[in-house]
Amino acid sequence: MRNVNYNRWFLLFCISLLVGCSQVQERSIAGNNPEPLVVFLVRHGEKVDQSRNPELSSAGYIRAATLAHTLQNSQIQYVHSTDFIRTMKTAEPAAAINGLEVEVYKPSDLKSFAAELRQKGGRHLVVGHSNTTPRMVELLGGESGTEINEPDEYDRLYVVTIDGSGEVNTVLLRYGLPFIPDYQ
Repeated sequence: MRNVNYNRWFLLFCISLLVGCSQVQERSIAGNNPEPLVVFLVRHGEKVDQSRNPELSSAGYIRAATLAHTLQNSQIQYVHSTDFIRTMKTAEPAAAINGLEVEVYKPSDLKSFAAELRQKGGRHLVVGHSNTTPRMVELLGGESGTEINEPDEYDRLYVVTIDGSGEVNTVLLRYGLPFIPDYQ
């Protein structure tokens, strides 16, 4: 009888030890993964002219307001923009609606910026340019699709998600007045 009780206690001890180890292992695996990352990426809105640092046109301001409205329930935690008038003015309404400041990033160092986003996790809006936005999608591990039509394509909204295991998903949406390619 004494051996039976000892064996039961020993068996219970081993089971509890195994269960406890598996729970510790699950926590430590989850603890090593960063917070999931969701990045909304857009090109700035329409601009008034082709100068180096132009303002947004009235259509560009409408697009910026539409972007803020489109993303208002997305729980954005950070808003990033290059240091150009057109990108800042595109980012500001979304930042304002979420009670955030626009953080400036350098378009000349996209690799470091992508690494920073991956490490930080959370939900970000990144406003860039026709050449930097698809490149950022790729640096995050996503699929950028075809090149952006420089003169008049402003409606792309990429959503790149990276879960805790590192799996990357890309969704390409359109917002505001649509870009209609000229198929002449």
